[in-house]
Amino acid sequence: MAANLSNAAAIVGAAESNDIGYPSERGLKVTSLQHHIEAIKNVTDLTGIPISDIQGVFSAGWSSQLAEHLGLKPRYIDTTSVGGCSFQILVHHALSAIHAGIIDVALVSHGQAGWSYRGAGGGGGRNVPGEIDPATEMTMSYGVFGAPSNYAHAMRRHMHSFGTTPEDFAHVSVVTRQWAMLNPRAVMFSKETNPYGGPITVEDVMNARLIAWPLTLYHCCLVTDHGGAVLVARPEIARSLRTNPVWIAGAGESMGHSNMLEMEDFTATSASRSSATAYEMAGLGPDDMEMAMIYDSFTITAAITAEMLGLAPRGQGHTLWKDGHAAPGGRLPINTNGGGLSFNHSGMYGMQLLVEAYRQLSGTAEDGVNGIEGKQTNARTCVVNGTGGTLSTTGTLVLTAD
Repeated sequence: MAANLSNAAAIVGAAESNDIGYPSERGLKVTSLQHHIEAIKNVTDLTGIPISDIQGVFSAGWSSQLAEHLGLKPRYIDTTSVGGCSFQILVHHALSAIHAGIIDVALVSHGQAGWSYRGAGGGGGRNVPGEIDPATEMTMSYGVFGAPSNYAHAMRRHMHSFGTTPEDFAHVSVVTRQWAMLNPRAVMFSKETNPYGGPITVEDVMNARLIAWPLTLYHCCLVTDHGGAVLVARPEIARSLRTNPVWIAGAGESMGHSNMLEMEDFTATSASRSSATAYEMAGLGPDDMEMAMIYDSFTITAAITAEMLGLAPRGQGHTLWKDGHAAPGGRLPINTNGGGLSFNHSGMYGMQLLVEAYRQLSGTAEDGVNGIEGKQTNARTCVVNGTGGTLSTTGTLVLTAD
């Protein structure tokens, strides 16, 4: 029987790098490594944990390089890189390592100059330049290449199976923008900060430039720069710090496929399994969740994932946004930072989910930098789910306030 890791560790701090969004448009050249290092410096300053106390380094492919730059000789190294959900999964692994007594303090870090180095290897992975794997070649032969065309198939299948429409999913984008307008660091905070920022309507989403039918521009996430880091610590350390701990009550991970042509059902993902594991570990269920952080690479991603997490019935995930439940003041706030659709999406978005979940549950989401009046919720429980690949791999955490 598997060990119960519930509350064996807590997230004790979360921070971002200094210049997120589009720093190159402001004349700044910030590398992916610099985003990592800035975020790590910021989170150690926040918590008071010195860098030298970090015993485990967890990142999507960067861990040995980070350890070298930080002057660390870690006891535990994890380089799991399975797409945007890597960071939920890395927290799961850090929880396991702490529970096993291998380490006391873990760093989970990410940095990605997704905008500044677009097309020039600025991503989080380590693929061989110019090499295309056979599965991708097979998919391309069917006319499917690139994220929008893949996710367009998922939306179209959902429409066929459940009678949904592109207008239904447009509400995800509209509500997420409402949250972004409460976050001064969001790319789409206002028209003053970005000509495309500020409020949008369903009609705006529907009339935007077509990307891959039925996806228009506003159905798709941003491409930006971002760095983020969280520190995970055993309970004794967590309770001794000046920051508020956020407890890891449950964690799970799973995958359904690698190549989307092998996906059994375009409207169902492995989030149903990873969340079931996390809920069981936490001793909680979907009805106990007061907030959700859901990967929103596309509007369809968020809607399908909400269904897989048990937050809405099959075919009705979009109603959480359409009926106002996910919006500011709603019963189930979702993606309170503005999401990948309107806050920031560097390519692998799972870290942004973690940072915002920590801020909300620690009561620090409304401080003049990370949010203005109305952004801080009173949620005490949160389900955090990341998606990697093309609706492929998922990691789910159930987090609770102290």
